[in-house]
Formats: sequence, C-alpha cells, structure tokens
Amino acid sequence: MSDPVERILIRFPNWVGDVVMAEPVIRILKNNYPKARIVVAVRKYAAKILAGHPDIDRLIPCHDKGLSGMRQLASAIRDESPDLAILLPNSFRSFLSVQWAGAKNIFGYRRGFRKFWVKGPDPLKENGRYQPVPMTDYYLELLKWMGLKIEGSITPHLYLTDEESGRGEQLLKQYGITAGDRVVALNPGAQFGSSKCWPPKYFAELAEFIQNRYPSKLLLLVGPGEDAIADEIVQTSQAEIINTGPDKVDLGVLKALARRMDLLVTNDTGPRHYAVAFGKPVVVLMGPTDPRHTNCHLEQTVILREDLPCVPCHKKVCPIDHPCMIDMTPDKVFHSVQQILDQGGAGERSSGTDTRSQTA
Repeated sequence: MSDPVERILIRFPNWVGDVVMAEPVIRILKNNYPKARIVVAVRKYAAKILAGHPDIDRLIPCHDKGLSGMRQLASAIRDESPDLAILLPNSFRSFLSVQWAGAKNIFGYRRGFRKFWVKGPDPLKENGRYQPVPMTDYYLELLKWMGLKIEGSITPHLYLTDEESGRGEQLLKQYGITAGDRVVALNPGAQFGSSKCWPPKYFAELAEFIQNRYPSKLLLLVGPGEDAIADEIVQTSQAEIINTGPDKVDLGVLKALARRMDLLVTNDTGPRHYAVAFGKPVVVLMGPTDPRHTNCHLEQTVILREDLPCVPCHKKVCPIDHPCMIDMTPDKVFHSVQQILDQGGAGERSSGTDTRSQTA
C-alpha cells in the first residue's frame, strides 16, 4: 500500500479454536507496521482469549448477529477510522459492519457477495467446492497476498492479564496443585455439539487408567452448559478428579490453567489450541470434523481418529450410534497417553501424529 498505515482493524473469527489459530496475524501485522495502532474486533465471549496481548491497542467485544449489534460494531470501528481493515471470517455479515464504518482498504477472501467489494485472493476450490485448509495457513495466505513479510514464529501465542494470572494461581492453590505435581487435564465438552464428545464414561475410565499408572492431579475442564457431563465423569470414576465446573472458569482464566498443565486429553475443541499456544502435549479425540482444518502446529499433538466411511460428517448430532467416538475405546487413548508421559512429551514422537485409533 502506498498510503501510510497508522490504524489497523482486524475482524477476528468467531470460534475459540479459530481465534487462537489467528493470533499470529496480530504479530505479523505489528512486524510489518510497527508504529500502527492495532484494533481487534471479536465476539464478546471470545475477547478474553486475546486479553493481555501486548500488540493489541484496543479490543472491541462485539455481538453482531443482529442488526443492532452490527450497527454498534460499525460505530466502534468508525471511531477508530482504520486505514486498513482485515476480515478473517468469511461471512458477509463481518464485511457489512466494516463497510458501514467507512473503513478504507478492506481485505479478505473473496467469497459470496462480498467478493465485489473486498480486496483479496479467491479461496482454494476444487470441482466447485472450497477445499479444507489449516486455518493459520488460511489466514497467513491472505497476508501474503497483501505483500506482507511473514517472519518469525507462526505458532499461536496467548498472553495473560495480571487478573487472569492471579485468579489462576488462586484456583491452583485451592485445588491443592503444587509446583512438583504432574497435572493432566481432561476436556470432555464441545460447544459445537454432542457429535464431537467422547462418552463421559470413557473419560471416567481413562482417568482411572492414568491415575493408577502415573501419580498425577487430574483437572477436569468444564465449559458453560457442561456441568452434567462433568458430574457424570466424577460420579462414575474411581479416580480423584478435580472438577473445575463450580468455579465457572472463563476463557481468560482457562489460559492460566492451560499454562500449568503437563498434558491435555480433549475433544476437538477450543482448549486443544490453548495447549498448542502454551507448548503443552495434547491428545485430540477427533470425531466428525475434518482434521485438515486444524492440521498445523502439531509438533506436540497426537490426533486419534476412527477410519470410518461416515467421517468427517460435520454434523452436530450423530444420526446413528456415534461410532467415531464409541469405537475409540479408553484403552486406545491411554496407549497414546502412556507414550507421551513415558517419553516426556509428544514432541519426542513424530510431529503431528494422526493415529487411526483402531491401530493405536
């Protein structure tokens, strides 16, 4: 761009995992425009994920599903008068608020009706269908198209505010977790839908396997609306499990817990990307979703999947008997957990292992 860029607006994606995978965009923009003011607009519930980021000058928590929310977001963006606006979501809605704000130089993928107004590349298609691309790569390809230099690490980083760090330390002390403890976190929920969820009874059995073999504190991560799942796991398992549900851990304080854990076993959902951002080993139980969307930063990630004709289906609720999760038994998952804990971390295994679980 020939005109000076003094103010940049980034409209961030909506899903928790996508927000984390998009974080390198901030650092790359700061490297290319070191004196620019960077403003990030992100859904209100996800704003705490980016709180504490040293390169963000302002966070705009937005709720732009309705017309009123879109107008409010447009007003907040208009106050910033951005010289450059970057749209990471693919929706027409994300474009409208920025357009109404009068932002100059709007960049994003040319998809749907907005392709007539935004500057940017066409997304990869094959036989008329959009092709799955790892989300970090997807975002960075847009920056490359803009002519920006991609230097340094592109692994996502997360940062904590003093308040988040303090609350995290308070909870760890409350849970009786000390500096010498091995902490294994279990994440049994998924906001996407029940199709992503490994059965609670399997988590309960896995917890017993882990604690019987390895002295450890088991930390059960519980999101909004997942208390019933957590209660079933705790009541079913003979293991001693720390249930974080009653403490209503939000996405900000979750960063503090993720920073402390030594291993995470999780469904394919947001916290798996927290683990990556803090350099922690993670075992991902992949069900109905296509792993190609998240096939990046897998150096300490083990992905377990069932090789079935119905996956990936991307359905929120399984219409049959959920074989992609039911057939992934606790002993198969524990095998991967053992390999990580015995070897000191997933990084000592082959990078980005995608283990079909019937052969695990």
